[in-house]
Amino acid sequence: MSAPELTPLTLDELAAEAATALPTKEVISLLDLNVDLDLGLDLAAPIDLAVAANANVAAPIDAAVGANILSTGSTAAALSDQGVLIDQAISGHAIATAPQDSAIDQSNDMIDGGTTDPGTTDPGTTGGGTTDGDVSVPTDPASMLDGDLLNVDVKVALDTDLAAPVAGAVAANANVAAPIDAAVSANVASVDSSATAISQQDAIITQHLDDVTAEATADQQAEITQ
Repeated sequence: MSAPELTPLTLDELAAEAATALPTKEVISLLDLNVDLDLGLDLAAPIDLAVAANANVAAPIDAAVGANILSTGSTAAALSDQGVLIDQAISGHAIATAPQDSAIDQSNDMIDGGTTDPGTTDPGTTGGGTTDGDVSVPTDPASMLDGDLLNVDVKVALDTDLAAPVAGAVAANANVAAPIDAAVSANVASVDSSATAISQQDAIITQHLDDVTAEATADQQAEITQ
């Protein structure tokens, strides 16, 4: 019994296979944020950072890709064979030291005259209702679902001194090995085609950390006047 003869698709038939766009979705705002700030800020952030590292990194990568797109009677094959032998050894010292001496004076509180009164707020009026102090109480529960789900109206006047002296130290000894073997094969919109992908990996990894030291020291002295 003979196999039925397959007729390849014509260019017109392929063009007729068109996608249909989904209808547009209505997008609503979940967050309505209105912030009016009048700030007088003294900011100080002295940062001292030391990093020391001993590292061996190996990343052998073997990749093969084969593809048939809009093809008839074709074959795509990808073969990726990888053999890896990795021997990593570290013998040494990683030392990180971050001494920090900070003298911060933020005692000058002279700022430009602000235009925002921190004691006044704009009570919300969404949904109607009575006003109790700075809080609007809606009289119609259904109106609570109207408009944005979260409506925030903030008016703030600040005179702030901020100081954040940071001292950090990082020390590391590391062996990293990442052998990667990949094979990809694909047939797209093809007739009587074959796609084969074979990925075989043999990896032997030996990692040693002998007589190593990782020391991190962060010494901080900060004198702050606000």
